[in-house]
Amino acid sequence: MNQLQLFLPCAAGVEGFLADEVHRITGLTGEDLLTGRGGVLARASWRDALRLNLYSRLAQRVLVQLSHTMYRNERDLYEAASAVAWEIWFTTRQSFKVEVTAQHSPLTSLNFAALKVKDAIADRFRHKTGARPDVNTQWPDVRIYLHLTTDGATLYIDTSGEPLFKRGWREDKGDAPLKETLAAAMIAASGWDPLGEAPAPLYDPCCGSGTIAIEAAQIACGIAAGAQRRFAFEKLLPYQAHVWAALKDEAAAAQRPPAVPVFGSDVAFRMVDFAQRNADRAGVAHALQLRGGDALQRMPPCEQPGVMLLNPPYGERIEAAGVAGRKALGQGGTRQVREVAQTEDGSEFFAQLATHWKKNYAGWTAWMLTPDLKLPGRMRLKESRRVPMWNGPIECRLFRFDMVRGSARERAPGAADAPA
Repeated sequence: MNQLQLFLPCAAGVEGFLADEVHRITGLTGEDLLTGRGGVLARASWRDALRLNLYSRLAQRVLVQLSHTMYRNERDLYEAASAVAWEIWFTTRQSFKVEVTAQHSPLTSLNFAALKVKDAIADRFRHKTGARPDVNTQWPDVRIYLHLTTDGATLYIDTSGEPLFKRGWREDKGDAPLKETLAAAMIAASGWDPLGEAPAPLYDPCCGSGTIAIEAAQIACGIAAGAQRRFAFEKLLPYQAHVWAALKDEAAAAQRPPAVPVFGSDVAFRMVDFAQRNADRAGVAHALQLRGGDALQRMPPCEQPGVMLLNPPYGERIEAAGVAGRKALGQGGTRQVREVAQTEDGSEFFAQLATHWKKNYAGWTAWMLTPDLKLPGRMRLKESRRVPMWNGPIECRLFRFDMVRGSARERAPGAADAPA
């Protein structure tokens, strides 16, 4: 267990930020830490795997690679799975599940591929112990992943369990909540650092149920992302309770008073209530100030210019504007605004939002995640940076706007798409 091959999958566009995060958590460098497509490869210890589950805000899971072989058919997959020493990872008293993902695999049925791997695992246990573990497709103790390419098959065992974006604190959520991992990726891309040389406050004027603001507040307070949840590794044989307890104690000791203030507001007071309850569960109610209010009317939450970070409503997401937004769009009620936001581009609202920012938020930096690549033109602003990022299946850009009174700062050199 001293040298494991880990794979940490992440959203497209986040790989570089995740590699930086893994380096900060583990100290890994060079050939021990490689950025790949859709994730990061790390040659690390079992203890590192536990630490990555506890601290990573960007990874979707922490997987241990157990096998990588070439294959042509399902029989090859059976042989590959039979060669893995599953008995050092779990016992016949635990249930398991096999999940398959594929890119350009020639196999006609991924379900049949999963069945062959399942049979190989069960047969190996039966040969070694005289018994076999049960399969549980709903709540397995152990999750095994098979990833197929054109001719390569890789087997992983999952140390995370539920996806890592499930931090354990969000019970109240709106219609289209932002995943915590994407919120953390937005924060990482913005460069916001509450412990940096010039720490700045952070404000989300469209906070919804509070995901961005709560992630930022936990960072400001030094709270580990996974401090409030359980993990699949707790049911694996290498798990040692005293090692995990020491890591959690270390994380708890690193918590601190917030270095800078974090603010959030939303036009829907119901969502502000949701955000407040989520903040209470996340342990950051003392570090986060939440208010109700229209994004087109709210003034800066503090005197010091800071960073605005927002994922404004679009498409299938919630309505684009509140009272002032309804006036801007010429609509009478909330329901009509929601329909306009879903079927039209909402350019009137965003143009007025830019005007409000230029008039009242001079010195602030605004970062906005949107799938509308023409949004800077609609807002009559020139972005100083754009970062490709995916919100699930939706391709987006994270635009940076540097606010000066009355007009937009000239576009900075290198404002083209930043490399992921």
